[in-house]
Amino acid sequence: MENFKFHVSTDIRFGKDRLGELPEVIKTYGQRVLLVYGGGSIKKNGLYDEVMTRLNEATCEVFELSGVEPNPRVETVQRGIDLCKEHKIEVILAVGGGSTIDCSKAVAAGFYSDKKAWDLVLERRSFNGPALPIVTILTLAATGSEMNVGAVISNMQTNQKLGMGGPSTLPKVSFLDPQNTFTVPKIQTAAGSADILSHLFESYFNLTPGTDVQDGISEGLMKSVIKNCPIALETPDDYDARANLMWASSLALNGLTGSGKKGVWSCHAMEHELSAFYDITHGIGLAIITPRWMLHVLNEDTAPKFARFAKEVWGITETVPEIAASLAIQKTYDYFKACGIPMTLPEVGISDESKFAEMAKQAVAQSAIATQAFVPLSEEDVVAIYQASMTESSYV
Repeated sequence: MENFKFHVSTDIRFGKDRLGELPEVIKTYGQRVLLVYGGGSIKKNGLYDEVMTRLNEATCEVFELSGVEPNPRVETVQRGIDLCKEHKIEVILAVGGGSTIDCSKAVAAGFYSDKKAWDLVLERRSFNGPALPIVTILTLAATGSEMNVGAVISNMQTNQKLGMGGPSTLPKVSFLDPQNTFTVPKIQTAAGSADILSHLFESYFNLTPGTDVQDGISEGLMKSVIKNCPIALETPDDYDARANLMWASSLALNGLTGSGKKGVWSCHAMEHELSAFYDITHGIGLAIITPRWMLHVLNEDTAPKFARFAKEVWGITETVPEIAASLAIQKTYDYFKACGIPMTLPEVGISDESKFAEMAKQAVAQSAIATQAFVPLSEEDVVAIYQASMTESSYV
């Protein structure tokens, strides 16, 4: 296990009907509030009205940044920064899923900076400046952004989707009420669950030795997601299923499972290019790529870790590591498909391979997957994984 620092100070308010605490929380940071949200679903399900009632109780002056995209765009971030500076915002309240929270983090970082939004994003994970305080109300279990510093922002003009963030972009308080996810459409529930699993896979498939604690936690969280996503799809208002998905989302990417491990993530680097070029749903892209990546990197060295995954997560009793690994990869593919996720690139509108080489070049250039991944990936490897994602697959 490697040396690490683990400090996650987000105040989590988990459970039913906690928004009565919002006025006190907001007043801790200020009364000039930027309310950030996405396409308007919070107005349809009544959450917007409840939030505004609570903000009025706190005598807040509220300004709004609406229309945050599923892959939040740099132009929206810049619009939010401009609003904050114009109205001297004191605190940002993000109501939504990971995209809304990610956008809010970049806006918060931009408030104190003279740089344009994309220049801030280009600082990547080394951002070390101040940021406005962020409070979140989560409406989708997926990215874990409610309890980590990271944000992913897209620039569709340059076909880039990059992560950024630093200590100051960690949310101060996050309200996690599973009831707010009851009305999430099935495909978003499934895509969010795939995103959670991908976060766990990316940290789990790692060559750092001696990480029994992290791996055991990851396996438990994986099994919880695998169990509860189908329940939530079948019975959207099952509180316990939604609660377990929501808490798994937070724990999967708050550093708990990845601290003490070195290396970089592979599937996220490849999927970010799919989203940057084609603006597809992040979790769906990850579900499509993941089994193909698993098969591509399966070899004599990696088979033991995949065999452990097969036994501990999927309950596979096969003792030959390579066979157990193949069975687990098939289980992973079949699970995503059973959840209603499209499992080929043509199903999400990517019908030709003309951009694969350029995408692969950027995936390698914008990350360290060529040198520090579980299995290093060249541009040719990435192209091969994209190509394998074009058709239905079988792994056994």
